[in-house]
Amino acid sequence: MNKFTIAEAMNRHMSANSDYTQLFEQGSFDIGFYRPIRFDKQTPHTRDELYIIASGSGEFVCGSETQSFATGDIFFVPAGVEHGFVKFTYDFATWVVFFRT
Repeated sequence: MNKFTIAEAMNRHMSANSDYTQLFEQGSFDIGFYRPIRFDKQTPHTRDELYIIASGSGEFVCGSETQSFATGDIFFVPAGVEHGFVKFTYDFATWVVFFRT
């Protein structure tokens, strides 16, 4: 059994000195923690992904749509679609699940 808490993810994330920290890898998916500082510099990914907002609020742009988000919200992004977080609060962080096909 694997359990991840926000505190543990944040500790690993801070020591990695990166916006994204992979926490767990399984055959069909990976789980990570993403916490950009001031700007989200993502580019489209080659795999489908799921974002589960762990803290904070802001706006999420996916393709031509923009939606507000808050803690607890979930977004699915198909592979290859341009997306990113904007106007987010200083405490913004999200769990990320990347799916393998």
